[in-house]
Amino acid sequence: MRFASLFALLFAASAAAQVPCTNGSATLNGVTYECDGIDVLSNIPVGVNNPFRTGALNDIWGWTDPTNGKEYALVGTRSGTVFVDVSTPTAPRVLGKLTSTGGINTTWRDIKVYRDHAFVGSEATGHGIQVFDLTRLRGLSEDANRDFAPDVLYDEVGSSHNVVINEDTGFLYAVGARTPGPNAPAACAARGFHAIDITTPTNPTFAGCFSDASQDAMPRITPGYTHDAQCVVYSGPDTEHQGKEICLAANEDVVTLFDVSDKNNVSILSQAQYPLDAYTHQGWFTEDQRYALVNDELDETNGLVSTQRTLVFDMSDLDSPELAFVYDSGITTIDHNNYTLGQYVYQANYESGLRILDMSQIANGTLTEVAFFDTYPQATTASFNGMWSVYPYFTSGNVIVSDSNTGMFVLRPQPPVLSGELTPIDEPFALSAPQPNPTLDRTTLTLQVRETQTVSARLYDLSGRELAVIFDGTLAAQRPTALAVDASALPTGVYVIRVSGETFSTSERLTVVR
Repeated sequence: MRFASLFALLFAASAAAQVPCTNGSATLNGVTYECDGIDVLSNIPVGVNNPFRTGALNDIWGWTDPTNGKEYALVGTRSGTVFVDVSTPTAPRVLGKLTSTGGINTTWRDIKVYRDHAFVGSEATGHGIQVFDLTRLRGLSEDANRDFAPDVLYDEVGSSHNVVINEDTGFLYAVGARTPGPNAPAACAARGFHAIDITTPTNPTFAGCFSDASQDAMPRITPGYTHDAQCVVYSGPDTEHQGKEICLAANEDVVTLFDVSDKNNVSILSQAQYPLDAYTHQGWFTEDQRYALVNDELDETNGLVSTQRTLVFDMSDLDSPELAFVYDSGITTIDHNNYTLGQYVYQANYESGLRILDMSQIANGTLTEVAFFDTYPQATTASFNGMWSVYPYFTSGNVIVSDSNTGMFVLRPQPPVLSGELTPIDEPFALSAPQPNPTLDRTTLTLQVRETQTVSARLYDLSGRELAVIFDGTLAAQRPTALAVDASALPTGVYVIRVSGETFSTSERLTVVR
């Protein structure tokens, strides 16, 4: 049995390879994707007999196991949440599915993580908030037909559009929530924030509800409704509010800032409008919390604008935020979600896929696109096909994205996005030592070549028997590439990683311990 599982592992590894983006495209499994500065490591498609067991994907989030650094994708589907081990990014493994409460399908599902637990909300009637202990994924074999049940179901809220977690305070906020529980106060009917204390993840406790329904004098699509939000312990430039828990909320036709430090006395600090609003969808602070980048989901389809835009708000005064400038992408598609990391913002844009913008000149009113990968090559129109969301926070630098139509992708931005400014090498190659070494289950090396060339990386035992193909493809010049080795099925021993190209050949030893 162990020999069979090892054979399956090595077969999967030999069948996968990173595909660099070269000359504006990358071809994987017979499909050509337009791209610039982003390589594709793998894709799990949706469709008939796909491992997601659904016809379409929605949200995506990630979890890193703190005991071993393994990375997992938490993929929302219409019928549940699918867990995928992406620690070998060229050969992701589907581990199973947490099915939707009551078996009810829905277009919308949202997932966040706190203290090694996934919290899942959905617009399915009576869904509640599912709590799943992610450590249950440790050591599992690949099995797309495996079904999970939640560890806990919080049922004081029925359905919700999104779940928002502030990891610094241990509070979850279900937004766009419907059908509050029988013990909930009248404030929970406004579909704003339903606050839950999750400091003990398996004992979620009701903490209050609040909205801007009674504060807003402007005409509203749905008074009191919050579509999405980000909640932080504020550390930005407005000294009056530093140390407070602040929520940046997308409320359909306005951006609202809440002070939620006291769940029994929530205050609305301000509301920021912008011209040609159609549907204020989602927003995220820059890391210094000086600015917030917001998207409007319907301004393209309503004919208010002809090309997609990003709304940049100056948040230096939380009591009076101002629209600083508007970035026009020139793209005729719909924007959906954006998340900031360092000097970059990662944008999920339906039919134009992942777009990465450089924010280093944001104070000068400038955003600059530096990389993209179009996950939906079929079209580039203002419709709701294509990419739903993106998770860019893995320490490996790999980025996972969900496309409703074409599936889950593991992507790899090229430098300088991946690791700061590119440092060219003068030698034919540079190969790092495996880290970690020894390893229990996986290790990673980084390879950079001076000239574009075909490269092969393979794993051998000490007898010279080839065990796995780690990489087999073309590497672009001066672009560091991670070579991930999955050793989880290998017995204790010493192995050799041989890497060869057209201008070099080298090897590294790897020790596996149990």
